[in-house]
Formats: sequence, structure tokens, C-alpha cells
Amino acid sequence: MTIHMNPIPKQQRAAVRSGSGDTATTSIETIDVDLPGPGEILVRITWTGFCGSDKSLLQDEWAGFGVTMKPESKGVAGHEGVGVVVAIGEGMESRWSIGDRAGIKWIAKTCGECEFCLSGVDEVNCLRQINSGFTTPGTFQEYCVADGRYTSKIPDGVADEEAGPIMCGGVTAYVACKRANVKAGQWIVLPGAGGGLGHLAIQYARAMGMRVIAIDGGDDKRELCHKLGAEVFIDFLTTEDIAAEIRKITTYGAHGVIVTAATKTVYSTAPTYLRPNGTLVAVGLPADPTVLAGAPPMLLSLRRLNIVGTLTGTLKDVEEALDFTARDVVHPVLVKGKLEDLNSWVEKMKKGQLAGRAVLRVAN
Repeated sequence: MTIHMNPIPKQQRAAVRSGSGDTATTSIETIDVDLPGPGEILVRITWTGFCGSDKSLLQDEWAGFGVTMKPESKGVAGHEGVGVVVAIGEGMESRWSIGDRAGIKWIAKTCGECEFCLSGVDEVNCLRQINSGFTTPGTFQEYCVADGRYTSKIPDGVADEEAGPIMCGGVTAYVACKRANVKAGQWIVLPGAGGGLGHLAIQYARAMGMRVIAIDGGDDKRELCHKLGAEVFIDFLTTEDIAAEIRKITTYGAHGVIVTAATKTVYSTAPTYLRPNGTLVAVGLPADPTVLAGAPPMLLSLRRLNIVGTLTGTLKDVEEALDFTARDVVHPVLVKGKLEDLNSWVEKMKKGQLAGRAVLRVAN
């Protein structure tokens, strides 16, 4: 039996993809509202983040890797949605109440039975996971059916529009900081520090006691990075040898570097920023399949470097990332729009015109 808030409309607005490749667009269409089945809830989306991964999926940028939106998504992307629970499917009555705030993530559902799920700390590698906006309809719609077990509860003190970006960008930056294995008082380098992921990484790194070297271009990015807590800013537009500058600051090189800027240049030079035993964390996902994250074997061996990757985080990681915002420690810098503006925001993102994290108003 489904418990629900009256009235739930039979139809809703959604941004639905049409076309393919870099000319694909979305249009606001009227589609049916599905009710939740057993183990599911229905969330009325108030705000959704617009992530770089949404752009990549909408425009088939990862087709070279065999990653394209599946028919099961019904052309509805989005994976940073937050809203209010308006219907509760059978079996979820003890976990959710009508009116609770809920967050929908890239990982919409895991199997709960495989080795990765049962480990309790590694369900992001579940091979049978369902992904929002990829293999199931995402959050670019007014009402979204979600798995009641894997949807995140939003704590008091975190606004919906702030919680949205934390569902993906925030938790990705937070987990990257953990995977960098940089201790309090040690140096971490953040290329692309003024971007959507980078500006969050600055804040999480500072909250974890790291000393931050931010790399980006221009006075506006310099001002933002220092405001968010970066100890040092290196302007790549005016600095000839970034690795030498980092060694001048740190003596031996940084303990860790998190690459959020998905460019060939950054991935090829980032290992040279590290000291012996340092760790490079690959986060930015280039559309070009020839881009590699690594270094020549001689450099890797002589400096005993670590190269690791990360993508989003576990259910527990999301809870921890949200807690930083609830405690007024980490806040995404937001640029706000409406669901109807999605096409123009895709173009803005392609041109690098979006500062911080983009969020779209879905329902009032």
C-alpha cells in the first residue's frame, strides 16, 4: 500500500532530451507521474544541481567510452535532486514520512547483495547499480521515483539548493580529499580550484586541516580561492613553471594533488607537483579517451607515487559531506536558474561561463 500526500498530479513538467551528440537539446514536455512501488518513494523535486556529467551525458561526450544515456532514462537527465517526499511505497513506512526532505544522487540504487555492497564501505562499485539520468529517469523533472533505501535524508540547516550539488559534486570533492591521503598540516594542490568541484575541494581540504595550493587563472579566481581558504594561489596564465613554484613553496613537492580540471595538460603535468610518496587523485573526466592520468614509469618508481581515482561516494560519505554544510563549514557557491533554462546552461558550461555550482529551480 502506498501512503501519499494529496493531491499528486497525474502529469508533470520534465526536461526531455532529443537528438544526439553535441547538437542534442532538451525541451520542457508533459510526462506522466509514476507512483512508487514497494521499497520506493516519490520525491517532489524543488532544486536540482546541473553537473558537468549531465552535460556529458546529454551531448554524448563519453560515447568513446561506450557511456551514453540508456532508453530506461526516458531522456531525463539529472542526478543532484533535492525535494520533499510526497508518497511512500510499501516497506518504507518506518524509514520515511510524508514531508521529509530527500536527496537523489548519481547512484540511485544498489543491489545490496554483491561483495561490494556487503562490505559496508564500497557499494559505489556495485556492478548492478542503477544511475540517475543514465539508466533511470533523473532529477530534471518535477516528481522523481527513488529507491527508499538509497535516497539520502537532508539534515536541518542545509537548504535544498545547497544540498543538491552535494549529492554529486560535494561528495566527490570530499571523498577525493580523503583518497588523497593528505594529513592535517600537509600540502594539497588543486588544479581548477575555482571551478564547480575545485571550490568545494578547497573548503573540504581546509576543514580537514590541509594546506591548500589553488591553481586557476585570473584575478576573480584568485579572489574566490583565497576567500574560501586557499593559502596559496598560482595563476597558470602567468606562471611559466608551476611545478617549480610548488617546490619553492613546499620544498619537496605537495603531498597530494586532486585533478578536477579534465584537460590533457593538467593530467600530464600534475604528477610533477608531487613529492616522493605523494598521491594524485583523478576526478575530472575528459571526453578525450586518449587522455591518461599518470606519469612515466621512471618518475612513478623513483618517487614511489600513487595514482588513484574516485567517483562520487557511498551513502555514508554523502551523510558526512552534508554534515559539513549543516555545521556551517562548507557551502557551495551557487549560480541559480530554472529548469526551462537548461539548454542555455549547457552552452554556458561548454564555454566555461559558470562559476561555482549551477542549480536549477524545478518546483515551487
